[in-house]
Amino acid sequence: MIAACALKCLGGAPLGRLYPRNERERRLALERGCDLDQVLTVDDLVHGDRVCFAATGITDGELLRGVRFSSRGAVTHSLSMRAPSGTVRVIEAEHRFSEFNAISRYAAVQGT
Repeated sequence: MIAACALKCLGGAPLGRLYPRNERERRLALERGCDLDQVLTVDDLVHGDRVCFAATGITDGELLRGVRFSSRGAVTHSLSMRAPSGTVRVIEAEHRFSEFNAISRYAAVQGT
């Protein structure tokens, strides 16, 4: 589903088919009315056009870099996509630990 959302934002068209791993999964799929021979399109997997996708790298990968820590804080790399506008954003964010500490103290005093 997550990959289908990302592909829909990019105008992609994945095709797939349900493939039960064992007889139990096959029986459950059939009991729920699934057609195991049907070829599924992106619209079968993701209904509607108002689809958004967001991901932040935790560890290094092919698409995003993982979190980088320093004595001052952390740097994260994220991707945000919207199907309606076709907008794709790559975001590098710096998170300062000193600000997190201040926010945490404020929240503790406020009881939130």
